[in-house]
Amino acid sequence: MFINSFRRLATLALLSLPLVAFSQAKTELLVYTALETDQIKAYKEAFEKDNPTIELKFVRDSTGIVTAKLLAEKANPQADVVWGLAATSLMLLDKEKMLMPYAPTGLQAIKANMRDSRNPPTWVGMNVWSSAICFNTVEAAKKNITKPAAWADLTKPMYRGQLTMPHPASSGTGYLMVAAWLQMMGEQGGWNYMDALHQNIGSYSHSGSKPCRQAGAGEFALGLSFEYRANKTKKDGAPIDIVLPSEGLGWDMEATGIMAATKKPAAAKALADWAVTRKANELYSKNFAVVALPGVQEKLEFIDSDIEKQLVKNNFDWAATNRERILAEWSKRYEGKAEKR
Repeated sequence: MFINSFRRLATLALLSLPLVAFSQAKTELLVYTALETDQIKAYKEAFEKDNPTIELKFVRDSTGIVTAKLLAEKANPQADVVWGLAATSLMLLDKEKMLMPYAPTGLQAIKANMRDSRNPPTWVGMNVWSSAICFNTVEAAKKNITKPAAWADLTKPMYRGQLTMPHPASSGTGYLMVAAWLQMMGEQGGWNYMDALHQNIGSYSHSGSKPCRQAGAGEFALGLSFEYRANKTKKDGAPIDIVLPSEGLGWDMEATGIMAATKKPAAAKALADWAVTRKANELYSKNFAVVALPGVQEKLEFIDSDIEKQLVKNNFDWAATNRERILAEWSKRYEGKAEKR
């Protein structure tokens, strides 16, 4: 009896070996991202379903924080891939020789203006995200505040203390607004505008989403945010109108890049390949009004306008090269109203 029991245990142990070997064979890929938390699950599940031997582990934070972390780790990089970070941030990494040139399978189908122009590229765009204003109609009625139509309107005295916007050093959404104003209005005009806007700001948050959430909850009448969060906040039932200012919208691209120091290049390339597929772009299109693959886009439920036609002319090289200088000047002028971390 003892011998039979031993044989059964030995047989079970042998049968389990392939499962153990399979689980050990899974490659764990460390991905740094600024994707919204409520997007990551769907993206991760879809990729891992198509790539069952790869498991994604995410480190997620706001754009500026992720960018600073990557640069701080330059001497000892931890991430394998960056998936869902501002193209301007990836351009900074590229200047530091931190990205691996790689042309993903299917790259030729991606819009030419949504990827690094070199061949092979070091980064490839996923989708555009652009500025939007969340306007709480209930709070505005209580305070006798009218809905703005333009960026210029936000400097009017009626909005004193009623605005919140993202901190540009922490948030890619905050930086794309600042970079757009400086390009649209000229540097002196842009700083003059932000000086006036600052008088009406109640708080600078360390998140691109938070101002819209705050406006949706009635903490502020207006939150400067971006179109994905505005659309979702309204879809979730908040009493907001979405304003796309008439002068044009600041914008950036979420993009993918492989870290040059990765020790898992095959798995990293598999993610870069998948990130440009139709399936991936269909997922992006559920959240954003402009994606990298033509013919995929679905209209966002509560975004009435054609966002692509409202995007301002954006010099990405200028925005990336001048980022440190712009943020230093911004902090010197406006840091006093930044929320505490």
